[in-house]
Amino acid sequence: MSEPSIFTRILQGEIPAEIVAETENAFAIRDIAPQAPVHLLVIPKTQQYRNVVELAAGDPDLLTEVIGLANSVAAEHSDGDFRLIFNTGEGAGQTVFHVHAHVLSGGLNEKSLGG
Repeated sequence: MSEPSIFTRILQGEIPAEIVAETENAFAIRDIAPQAPVHLLVIPKTQQYRNVVELAAGDPDLLTEVIGLANSVAAEHSDGDFRLIFNTGEGAGQTVFHVHAHVLSGGLNEKSLGG
């Protein structure tokens, strides 16, 4: 069995983090290195899926729940407009291989996509 991910360890209370919202199967925390005025992570409670492609194939209902929670935290912590990002693979910037969504908001524009 693989080691618990940092997100599993947060959920288990081993690592401190501010959980800003939670559903039966997912939770949301503040990113420790924010890339926008509002930068939250929405994470399934299971670490069964490494990335969003695996999650979509394996449990589309859980993916729907993650997106719904992202929408809720964006409405609560910003004006409801948000960018939702899933990094899939090391080459795309994924560093924790426990699927999670980045919710970014606050003064973003199309040119803030990087590059």
